[in-house]
Amino acid sequence: MAEFAVKFLIPYDVLALNGIDLITEQAAVSLPRGAQIAGTCGSSEAELHVSWSSNAYTFRLFFSKEKHTVRKDGKTRESEVWKINKVQLVYDTSETTHFMNAYNRENTFQLYHSGKHTASSHHLSALVTPAGRSYLCTAQQTLTLISSDHQKGITVSMSDIQIQPFDIKSDFVFSEPYKCITDQREQLEEALPLVLGLILGLIIVITITIYHFHLKLTAHQPQLPRDRSLYKHM
Repeated sequence: MAEFAVKFLIPYDVLALNGIDLITEQAAVSLPRGAQIAGTCGSSEAELHVSWSSNAYTFRLFFSKEKHTVRKDGKTRESEVWKINKVQLVYDTSETTHFMNAYNRENTFQLYHSGKHTASSHHLSALVTPAGRSYLCTAQQTLTLISSDHQKGITVSMSDIQIQPFDIKSDFVFSEPYKCITDQREQLEEALPLVLGLILGLIIVITITIYHFHLKLTAHQPQLPRDRSLYKHM
């Protein structure tokens, strides 16, 4: 199960006005509603494929479950986690909605369309989450993919994420969420001013209370005359 928003920044070549040089433009592509969803679900490996615009774009997420060793308090513990180990985007620069005036090289030796490119991650370990839980993150998570189009770097920005590829106990119901560090930090930053305000208010109340008791105690003590002439001689 997965819910997320995603945006891609894809560089592509455009022929310059002189008809010789190439300049680089950037296309901003967002995942639309109504995209086609497919994939595979396994006990230790899973895939999610999202396609749109007549398969001009296909976004693939690859998940794996594995043992994870954690060292805490001098002890080594082994736990099970899942993660995204690969991200891939297939896109077609001949799709003119986003790729305006794209320069697509013709190559008779290519068996595929000259505008088709595949961008992939390398050695990825993202969204690491304890097994049996869903990953939850409203903050933006950014990945960089390397494209087959002359090694161009594609930026993938995901937000409002909740994903669970394994151990789903009930249909359409996510398991207990595991919040990303960014959300935890933002939640702490939002709560910190409130906590500091409460502490400051408590200090003020305690100070006023102590001062009030001090006045009450000193009110019943005999007052010594300030004029020394009023003192009795020994």
